[in-house]
Amino acid sequence: MTKGDGGMDVMMGDLVLTEDEVNPVMSALLDNGLEVTAVHNHFFFENPRIFYMHVHGHGKAADLAKMAKPAVDLIGKGSPQHQSSVTGVTSSVTGGQIDTTKIAGIVGHEGEQSGAVYKITVGRDDLKLKEMGAPINSRMGLNTWAAFYGSDANAEIAGDVAMLSQEVTPVLKTLRANGLNVVAIHHHMTSTQPTIYFLHYWGTGPAEKLAGGFKAALNELGKGKASGTKSASAH
Repeated sequence: MTKGDGGMDVMMGDLVLTEDEVNPVMSALLDNGLEVTAVHNHFFFENPRIFYMHVHGHGKAADLAKMAKPAVDLIGKGSPQHQSSVTGVTSSVTGGQIDTTKIAGIVGHEGEQSGAVYKITVGRDDLKLKEMGAPINSRMGLNTWAAFYGSDANAEIAGDVAMLSQEVTPVLKTLRANGLNVVAIHHHMTSTQPTIYFLHYWGTGPAEKLAGGFKAALNELGKGKASGTKSASAH
């Protein structure tokens, strides 16, 4: 913590977490008024896998400590839910039929089918972004997308969200409130104005519920007025 204006402190920190701790700790930070600004790795090939979460806050020192405590208390206390995943067990989600018409209706955007995967890509046409004179559009990766696999009853979703700085915390809160896991927060570009942040998310459950979670996050972008596109993601 460092003293800032008005007798307030600025707090910055880094939490070392196992995979199963990342999202519960993230929710605890967000629910108590702190910001999560990054999730990333430091190592390759480690077992168990370790992730690092950066936390940021502004307020009175004692209040910041109280806000951080619920998250810190979760570290090292939980039993690993996915320990078997390191041995390469078969996924609990298998290919099947997904009602893509219903998914598109929930999200409000049409998608494209590629094999067993149904993918919806939504551009940020509200942002007129350029880098070194080149327009950075949906086809260049300035988009938010969701890919669905599985069946109506048991599906998984993975995707990316492109956000302005003021959209990061609302989107994080919305994804977590809808049971979706945030797996990374990062940049794709470093010299654009405004700066764009990207996050990767993943989750499992009924396809309709997953689509609802994605739609809720989408509604936090550009005041819910982002335009749709069928352009492929740059990933």
